[in-house]
Amino acid sequence: MDGERPPVISISSARLRTAFENENTSEPSFSNIELVNIGPKLDNVFHLSGTQGAPLRETETLVEEKGDSPFDFKSTLDKDKKQRDAMGLGGRELPVAFSGLTVTGEASGARYQPTIGSILNPVNLAKKVLELRRPTPAKPILHQFEGAVKSGEMLLVLGRPGSGCSTFLKTLANHREAYTRIDGEVVYGDGIDSKELQRRFRGDVGYSAEDDVHLPTLTVGQTLEVSTTSRTPARKARLANVTRKQFQERTIDILVNVFGLKGAVNTVVGDENLRGVSGGEKKRVSIAEMMSTRVKLGCWDNSTRGLDASTALEFARALRTATDMVNLTTVVSIYQVPDRITNVFDKICLIYEGHMIYFGPAHRARDYFVEMGFEQKHRQTTADFLVGITNPYERTARAGWETRVPRTPQEFVRYFRRHPIGQANAAEALEMIESGKRNRNGREQYKLNAVAEKARGVPMSSAYTISIPAQIREIMRRRFLLIKNDPSQIIQIVNFLFSATLTGSVYLKLKQTTDAYFSRGGVLFFSVLFGTMQNSAEIPSMYAQRPVVARHMKSGMFYPFIDALAITVVDAPITLITQILFSVVVYWMAGLQKHAANFFIFILFITFINLTTKAFFRALAASFRQKATAMGISGIFLLVFVLYTGYLIPLPSMIGALRWLTWINPLHYGYEALISNEFHNLEGLCTSLVPTGPGYEDITLTNQACTLVGSQSGRATVNGDKYIALAFNFSYGHMNFGILVAFWLAFVAWFSYATERAGMVPESTSQHLYKQGAKIPEHDEESEPSPGDAEQGGRIEEVLRDYMQRRQSTASEQIGSSRVFSWQHLNYDVFPGGDKKRLLNDISGYVVPGKLTALMGETGAGKTTLLNVLAQRVSTGVITGDLLVDGSPLPRDFARQTGYCQQMDIHLDTSTVREALMFSALLRQPASVSVEEKRAYVEEVIKMCEMEDYADAIVGSGSQGLSVERRKRLTIGVELAAKPQLLLFLDEPTSGLDSQSAWQIVTFLKTLADRGQAILCTIHQPSSELFQQFDRVLLLQKGGRTVYFGDLGHNAETLIDYFERNGGRHCEVDENPAEYILDVIGAGATAKAAIDWHATWKRSGERDAVDAELQRLAARRHDVAGPANEQVAEYAASFSTQFSALYTRSIQNYMRNPSYILSKFILNISAGLFIGFTFFKAKDSQQGLQNKLFGVFIPSTLMSLSLSNQLQVPFINFRTIWEAREKASKMYHWIPLTTTSIAVELPFNIISATFFFFCWYWTVGFPNDSDRVGYQWLMISFLFPLYFATFAQWTAAMASNPQGAALAFTGFFAFGITFNGVMQPFSHLITFWHWTYFLSPFTHLIDGLFSNGVGGQRIVCAATELTTIVPPDGQTCGDYLGRFIAASGGYLVDVNATTGCEYCSMSSADTYLTSLNMSFSNRWRNAGFMFCYISFNIFLTYLLTYLFQVRKGLPLPSFKRSKKSA
Repeated sequence: MDGERPPVISISSARLRTAFENENTSEPSFSNIELVNIGPKLDNVFHLSGTQGAPLRETETLVEEKGDSPFDFKSTLDKDKKQRDAMGLGGRELPVAFSGLTVTGEASGARYQPTIGSILNPVNLAKKVLELRRPTPAKPILHQFEGAVKSGEMLLVLGRPGSGCSTFLKTLANHREAYTRIDGEVVYGDGIDSKELQRRFRGDVGYSAEDDVHLPTLTVGQTLEVSTTSRTPARKARLANVTRKQFQERTIDILVNVFGLKGAVNTVVGDENLRGVSGGEKKRVSIAEMMSTRVKLGCWDNSTRGLDASTALEFARALRTATDMVNLTTVVSIYQVPDRITNVFDKICLIYEGHMIYFGPAHRARDYFVEMGFEQKHRQTTADFLVGITNPYERTARAGWETRVPRTPQEFVRYFRRHPIGQANAAEALEMIESGKRNRNGREQYKLNAVAEKARGVPMSSAYTISIPAQIREIMRRRFLLIKNDPSQIIQIVNFLFSATLTGSVYLKLKQTTDAYFSRGGVLFFSVLFGTMQNSAEIPSMYAQRPVVARHMKSGMFYPFIDALAITVVDAPITLITQILFSVVVYWMAGLQKHAANFFIFILFITFINLTTKAFFRALAASFRQKATAMGISGIFLLVFVLYTGYLIPLPSMIGALRWLTWINPLHYGYEALISNEFHNLEGLCTSLVPTGPGYEDITLTNQACTLVGSQSGRATVNGDKYIALAFNFSYGHMNFGILVAFWLAFVAWFSYATERAGMVPESTSQHLYKQGAKIPEHDEESEPSPGDAEQGGRIEEVLRDYMQRRQSTASEQIGSSRVFSWQHLNYDVFPGGDKKRLLNDISGYVVPGKLTALMGETGAGKTTLLNVLAQRVSTGVITGDLLVDGSPLPRDFARQTGYCQQMDIHLDTSTVREALMFSALLRQPASVSVEEKRAYVEEVIKMCEMEDYADAIVGSGSQGLSVERRKRLTIGVELAAKPQLLLFLDEPTSGLDSQSAWQIVTFLKTLADRGQAILCTIHQPSSELFQQFDRVLLLQKGGRTVYFGDLGHNAETLIDYFERNGGRHCEVDENPAEYILDVIGAGATAKAAIDWHATWKRSGERDAVDAELQRLAARRHDVAGPANEQVAEYAASFSTQFSALYTRSIQNYMRNPSYILSKFILNISAGLFIGFTFFKAKDSQQGLQNKLFGVFIPSTLMSLSLSNQLQVPFINFRTIWEAREKASKMYHWIPLTTTSIAVELPFNIISATFFFFCWYWTVGFPNDSDRVGYQWLMISFLFPLYFATFAQWTAAMASNPQGAALAFTGFFAFGITFNGVMQPFSHLITFWHWTYFLSPFTHLIDGLFSNGVGGQRIVCAATELTTIVPPDGQTCGDYLGRFIAASGGYLVDVNATTGCEYCSMSSADTYLTSLNMSFSNRWRNAGFMFCYISFNIFLTYLLTYLFQVRKGLPLPSFKRSKKSA
């Protein structure tokens, strides 16, 4: 047989069974493996010797050639190697060795949740000051690690959550920025240290995080194309005649085939707001993206989360194949590891509370701990056994070894270092480190090979593969794709056009007269203001893509500043096009100067103003870690930009202490250029010549003058240049274009620098939060608190006995009921794009009380869909079939009788565990149960779920709050607190958990089932012992088709017997039954089955038995009587109880969110002071009167805009929790929710607005009369906060997210402030818009505030406001102008003067009020109007919440004519 070729069989590469599965082989061998059929358009197919490894299973016969000749991958690799050798190019390898590795980070632990009271407490403030003087406490995370991973080896890292697995992987991947100190040696390859690796070879190491973060609007293919392009080697490092494009296409094609992504190439990745690929597919995209960068050392952190067992195995085997074929170094951390995945690895590293207690061969790890004295449970996987060693409550010592085995992490470490495996590991690590340092030639060769891959122009010391121009080109292309795939760009252009049309119509066809001078300045100001406000929305989008930019930098793909430059370059032409469209509409509708030069200068400056403000807000976002901080600072800068443009308060009126703000304001220079461009050489015909009227018919211009600033005696026109010089202190002499361009370039440079630095910001450390006054447990750890005797030498069996007694100390009363939930012939169809797609296909089954039923299937089989349909939680599509309870239709209170634990743990982040449980019990248990009984039952649930130690802990979010396992327990507890009598649904309760946490969750569910609860639970990767906890299983195949439904039997024998006698392969004795059934039915990304198991099920006797049981259950309809539906209340609690519970929760949420409340007060106080001192003690002149008008206008617009956008977030957050979980559970009605959301804002807004009032009112210089002071407070601190809060809430009621709510608010808000008569007086509005003036609430608000503040006051004109008139010879000023003044108002400075009569056109503020269509006498009428608007806003909030969030349909009925049947 030596000369013969071994027999071959075809299997997919992802299903490759390696030599690790051969129990007779101590070392892996691949000598008999031949790899064929992998290429640009086909699956990866391998030829494997039939004499090696396990026999082929029928599900692994995957490839059908159908005329396509196989592609011999092995011979291709050999050919490639020869070509590379001939070209002088060798492959690069990057093993890693480490010794004495100790990682220190910021200490986490627990602390109290900050509240408004705690922050304002003087004692706490003093403690904070003292803490600032102390160094940040540090905590060792990893202790004295040593080991080595060679090229071609795979290391499996195991440990409990919080043990340091992620830290270990990040350290090996050289992601060190999150840690305060790293000691010891880490050497890569032939003596490359971490600094050199970071500087020159950053892209050769990769870290794949547990979370999948991508640009959501890119497709899968586009995402992989970007990553592949960034690491494509230069021509001299590629095979001959292979172009860059061919290399990229071939790489992407191989990856999408290997990971089963071929059908999703043109699908967007998506996120929580954009529907895209599934969670499992997104995980595979992350894996493929990192593989496309050709890393030499890959660190994969729990990359199988969300994948079913078969797909996870395919991923592990793909890593094995890549590691062997390309000589990679692979380090992987996985939770819930089956033996078939463990067998793929060469080495295992086991971490116990930051200590490395094993690092050695994978096949010897189990025996090592067995020899140590521990016992492995029956059918317990090797990984579960090893991880269990690190838990005092899970590990089991063999009889007679209880006092001899190690107990503490330190004891385990000492034992390992004395063991031959530990000594061999230390020797191997030391040898690799020393030999690497000595091998200078190898190090130089590695550098030469790396340089050969770099494109022309890339420095030898650079960590990047392609040149900076190529990076700019690729990121620009990505930016174009993002814009192309994102509809918001079109919405923005439409928004600009709409605003341009609105603004142009307000200032329609301005005349070349002096009464239009103010309006000309207004239209120019609006043109600047609108773009600036729109550009402030750039901040959230910058934060959305920051994680992706940081990952690309760490992966050596792109410089971060390239992203900043690409965004700037790509957006420049789009901004130009948008502003051209905007300018064409505004400029010509408003009738500005009809000269080509003026028009193009207008476009030029409007475009550069937008480019400059965009760059500014982007740079601001890149400079701050928290979005809330950037948004708050942007609000202050927006106020500065707008106020100190030079229009609202001209330069001559600014106080000297704040005038410098115009020097750093780019809008000031842009606006000066626009207004000087418009008024240059403009001669406006005066419309306010004095004197005129009866008795002055025969006078000449010699004895007349214009009242406008800048007029000259004897002239009927006013020169525009002189007008802007005197009114604004602007001049045409400098156009400021150079200054504006300098600002833009400076902001772009700032943006680029800040973006480059943003990727290096360390991650926040995790902390547990407790409510104020609660007792923080002494040992606040993720795992169960270990008693002292467990770690200091006490007997393990005693500790375990105490622990188990505590777990079994829950009450013994039965829960649930005897009623049976069933479903028959269930189908579910959806209609994407109008085409029918069946997600569930003829599914029947039932859930029996006291039984734990597993719902299983591969990714995309419809498990969650079925669970949602059964729980009545789908709102689209068509459901057919029967859903029954004891053979009768579902009762009205079905949702209340069931509990649904979603895969996502959705809770209010500021609630404590006990408060969340009590909230559920209070609103979902029957009203007949007293509050004391509900509270007692909540305490029982806390004990059942083993949450006593953290019952007063804050739920939190991200790293600040409960761990993943604790959140999952809370999710289950919230449903149990409702006492579901019928059924408990759970969707993936073990997803993302380690094996021990998963075991605790499932055994807890088993305990509930034993107490009479009916439970249906989906599960992905159960271990064998975990799977044995279930009583029954419903197994689905892709397409939502049933494969099996029935009992598992003892050791799953009933289930296994069904598949074996229907043609399935034999299940090995030590094989996991859960993995066996998925493998047999062909689950996985690329697998298929030779048997149609759905058809087998349909004709099986087990199916007949299920149908017979369903018929028997249907016969119970007449035997079991229940309350009539009309007698059952839809909600358990009354309206008052619902409102009281919701309001209490909301107040707690606000008080525990001090940043939200304090930002209200800080913004009100700072804005009050800033606006007050900007218009400080405004004089009683005409300009002073206008300053007071704008002193009222600004807080009514800009300040309310910021506060409204802020309060929309909690409004939507509360509603999101209701929609995602509490609505379907019939916990409370939407009306008390909406009422609470309105009511909870009132006290905080009114009190903070009162602070604004005290900082603003007297500073501006309004009168001290008590009635005026009281009225002003009523309007600005009571009615206006009620108005803008309810206005913001009804716009948020229409939107699905805060971004949409902000956009809707801005649109409606802009409509209201445009027609209030300030920027364009009522007398100048075209007739069509008169109705909007009276309809706008800001008309009545500003009328009331301004008329109350200045009504009846005397006016004293400033010198520049006086009009000089030459009287006829022989007449005094009083004689000449007395008749005119009596008719038109105003006053003379000197009535007896005979030359140069100085005339002021106003003597009373009432004259100015009349010109603005305002009146002091209407102030209480205006207050009444505000009450009406507030009431209307509240009505709209309820109405729109119902139409858009409750009814979930078009607010108007369909007017389609129905077709009559023939």
